[in-house]
Amino acid sequence: MPGKHSILTATDLTIGYASKKKQQVIANEITIDLKQGKLVALLGKNGIGKSTLLRTLSKVQPKLAGEIVLNGIALEQLSAKALSQQISVVLTERIPESNLTVYELIALGRQPYTNWMGTLTEKDKEQIVMAIANTNINDLVHQRCDQLSDGQLQKVMIARALAQNTEIIILDEPTAHLDIHHKIEVFNLLKNLVEKFGKTIIISTHEIQLALQLANELWLMNDLEFVSGSTEQLIAADRLSSLFDSQFVKFDVKSKQFIRRT
Repeated sequence: MPGKHSILTATDLTIGYASKKKQQVIANEITIDLKQGKLVALLGKNGIGKSTLLRTLSKVQPKLAGEIVLNGIALEQLSAKALSQQISVVLTERIPESNLTVYELIALGRQPYTNWMGTLTEKDKEQIVMAIANTNINDLVHQRCDQLSDGQLQKVMIARALAQNTEIIILDEPTAHLDIHHKIEVFNLLKNLVEKFGKTIIISTHEIQLALQLANELWLMNDLEFVSGSTEQLIAADRLSSLFDSQFVKFDVKSKQFIRRT
């Protein structure tokens, strides 16, 4: 896709948690230069700070230091409404129990554009129909959300993000509770959204093999550093070996997969 520009950048970013007494730094010296129209897989072991990074980039929680710029504007200068028109977020928390139908949940993705009464215009309805069609959930629209399987609900949440019509979609472990069939289905769906609509999608995941097959770019987090680059470049440079400090597993560059140490 010609003319791709830097849609999201971070410079000397420090992430973590702050209280009145002290700061708990999770990771620092993070530098990001993300181009438009990429599927990015964020990889790292449990507890390394992947969710914290995604929440910080989407302004769900504040950064500790550094700079985050979205389409040329510092993140802290964007209002909640302006930000919600540029970034949609699918976090790991399940939605609260309610009587919402699938259609009604997806329609919530249009909130950044509706009036104070939440009235849907024809354009809003067109976006909702488009989102439903492109996530292949036409057969679910009248079901209640609390009756869906995990795999179905994940597709509905992606549809809501698609209906929100943002350039960037951020997903935190969207395949965590899915079987292998639904894991592959979700990854293929996200890849298709990048290719068909030019979306920029950032996904944290433990599905390393799927990420290596489908992601354009990898963000690797370990205890010492944050590394980003094209999937091919990082594999060739053997940077994935740094993901896990383990006596049992290693990354094999030739087969492009983690294997048991012998």
